[in-house]
Amino acid sequence: MKTKGQLEADISNAITQFEKDYLGRGPRESRTFIIQDMVLIRLKGILTPAEETLAKQSDGARLIKEMRMRLIESSRPLLESLVAEKTGLKVVALHTDISAKSGERVFIFVLEKNLENTLIGKS
Repeated sequence: MKTKGQLEADISNAITQFEKDYLGRGPRESRTFIIQDMVLIRLKGILTPAEETLAKQSDGARLIKEMRMRLIESSRPLLESLVAEKTGLKVVALHTDISAKSGERVFIFVLEKNLENTLIGKS
């Protein structure tokens, strides 16, 4: 089995590739943290130049957030299977939010059991 750090890096790379393939542009930075039964992913620099311009308008941030949330909802099964494949555990919940102000997105995947305990001593 991979170490915690290796698994976190693998998940970051997979989510970055998903963003590139599915949304057309990857984040500037991606970090993954395995915390007990959760996988927390923080993506920085995800907005396109057009979205950055739109975010400065009065209703722009809401429009960006709504569009991006709909895109993620439509790809939820793919994201859940990606994380399940990397961790070897079933994903029981997925939470996400995006900030048009900071250009960041967070994902929280809740797993069926505590993955961090399994990885202790391997990092």
